[in-house]
Amino acid sequence: MKKLLGTLCALALTTAAVPAFADGHSEKTKLRIQTHYAPETTSGKLLTEYVDNIQKMSNGEIEVEMFYSSSVVKSVETFDAAATGILDCDATGGAYQTGKNPAFQFVGDIMGGYATPVQQLSWLYYGGGREAANDLYNKYDMQLVGWIVYGQESFASTAPIAGIDDLKDWKFRSPPGMETKIFEKLGAKPIVMDFTEIFTALETGIIDGADASGLANNVGLGLYDIAGYANFPGFHSMPSDHIACNKAVWDEMPAHHRLIMEVAIGDIALKSALSFEKQNAEAAAALAEKGIQIDAWSAEDLATFRDAAQSAWGEFATTPEAKALVESHISYLSQLGLVKEK
Repeated sequence: MKKLLGTLCALALTTAAVPAFADGHSEKTKLRIQTHYAPETTSGKLLTEYVDNIQKMSNGEIEVEMFYSSSVVKSVETFDAAATGILDCDATGGAYQTGKNPAFQFVGDIMGGYATPVQQLSWLYYGGGREAANDLYNKYDMQLVGWIVYGQESFASTAPIAGIDDLKDWKFRSPPGMETKIFEKLGAKPIVMDFTEIFTALETGIIDGADASGLANNVGLGLYDIAGYANFPGFHSMPSDHIACNKAVWDEMPAHHRLIMEVAIGDIALKSALSFEKQNAEAAAALAEKGIQIDAWSAEDLATFRDAAQSAWGEFATTPEAKALVESHISYLSQLGLVKEK
């Protein structure tokens, strides 16, 4: 433990992200960013492209050291590591921080609300979402730079997962937050564990299945080498991965560096939604050919899930920040015709 703390402190001191004049003309921004994704997954590759883009667009003024697969701290600890200066930016997602404030659920994984990435991104950019989210992030010394929404997730399971009835006593990896409450109500037994522990837990039988990511990412993680069952299209979860940076670091960056990072994340968000549409369909076809059973849930089961999810929003929104975000989502979802505002 002492050795680990010493390493982290040395990392923070020796590579702190502070603007510097490298040649008397160009300001430099050096950033250390961690993601929970492995570099070979689709999302990992898109983040690699994001880093490459911001470095090129800034003509090398922005320099990034990227850490994959939560190699510095655990996935759930990435946000705090960035806020305290061990890292500079977090490329995981807000839902990991629900223990800090349940409001993070409603910027991380709304569940049972938006049907497509475009709808969810629309709330962020045109429904007041960015301002509402940053009110929350700033309370914890962080700044939301942008979202990447890759679409609905699919389960990986060692047992059939074809509908509501299959959830009874189904032990599965769940991220922390509202999801555990929803699935407990539906009869499942969610187990919260770190993203990096999923493969081993499936392999050893600690869990029967996992809520990990989209179908293509699950393939990249090797989950269907163990799990013989999946659901597609997904329905239960459409998380927003984020780029969020230490607020002090962000404020010290030159304005054009901040703009480059914001514009570049919008580009990657669009590419993510488009590429996953294609890659998930290709993954489904390849898995079916491999003998993996893929089930699409019935309209009745989907309605049961949406009702359970939306009823959990109010129960989970126990802080002023969470209530404000839920009200913002319901107002915008009603404009889109996806829910009826009460």
